[in-house]
Amino acid sequence: MSNAVSWFADVGIADRPTVGGKGGSLGELTQAGIAVPPGFVVTTHAFEEFLNALEARESVRDKVEALDPQDLGAATRLSEQLRARVMGEPMPSQVESAIMAAMRELCADGQPVAVRSSATTEDAEDASFAGLQDTFLWVLTPEDMAQKVRECWGSLYSVESMTYRRKQNFPESGVAMAVVVQRMVDAACAGVMFTRSPTTGDKSVITIEGAWGLGSAVVSGEVTPDRWVIGKITGDISVRNISDKHAKQVPAPGGGIIEVELHGEERTSPCLTDDQLQALREVGRRVERHYGKPQDIEWALDKAGNILLLQSRPETVWAVKDAEAKPVAAPVANPMAHVMNIFGGKK
Repeated sequence: MSNAVSWFADVGIADRPTVGGKGGSLGELTQAGIAVPPGFVVTTHAFEEFLNALEARESVRDKVEALDPQDLGAATRLSEQLRARVMGEPMPSQVESAIMAAMRELCADGQPVAVRSSATTEDAEDASFAGLQDTFLWVLTPEDMAQKVRECWGSLYSVESMTYRRKQNFPESGVAMAVVVQRMVDAACAGVMFTRSPTTGDKSVITIEGAWGLGSAVVSGEVTPDRWVIGKITGDISVRNISDKHAKQVPAPGGGIIEVELHGEERTSPCLTDDQLQALREVGRRVERHYGKPQDIEWALDKAGNILLLQSRPETVWAVKDAEAKPVAAPVANPMAHVMNIFGGKK
């Protein structure tokens, strides 16, 4: 099934309907020449073929559409029912063959992958679904990858994801799940970067947060990250908050990740040098210029010191506040009228 898989190099943000928000962003970054771990996307075509088999026996989308997002009990029961159906439904043989062949091509030497949900509704400019669907790290075999793809499909029907969609009034007919399969980075440290201050909305600074090991510890809130605030243009570091990082998440020998305790100086040592911070700042500026708007970025620094981006999505919190802000004066046909009024002139 040739349309079951799309490679990062062949897609961009305009392909969100078939590769989802995350897949479109990773393809866009790849085509822009930004360093991204290679990978492919299990497309929405594959998901739709799978879902059609479920719908043929009993509705899925209609049941989600009818859900009252305030009724947590009903949402929980529906989630359990739909996820069980997804896990019990055989994957179409052509889809399974295509995605397993793609992983063998991507990881010819047996490298591990991350399997990450990429819903068509996520990472929009006016709403973010970050964290509402599943991600699996350090997946070792094509067979395990195919199983994790199925679990990502099922996470589209988690309580949090379904109720969020209903509250946002997203029509289920437009909701589908693509899945990103991306070569893992064995990160020395990792974290997030905001090209607009997440606390003040200041567009002149970049905020960088990071911790030792895989970025999952930062994203999940398991570890308090180091934090820096840097002048976007000047590079001046105005804030340095170095935390006591009690643990880090690292690859587990048999797949997946584990948390290990940190001891000694590593706990309180900054995970990035000033030179690495400046290199990240330049990457952040480059990505923001490419998209033309502030971004929330996930990054990793590999053991060789290379910066790799794992995701970039539009900043939404301050963008929504800006959109809701009322103008100081009502628009008029002649903009000079505002100036004339200030000085007592006539329109």
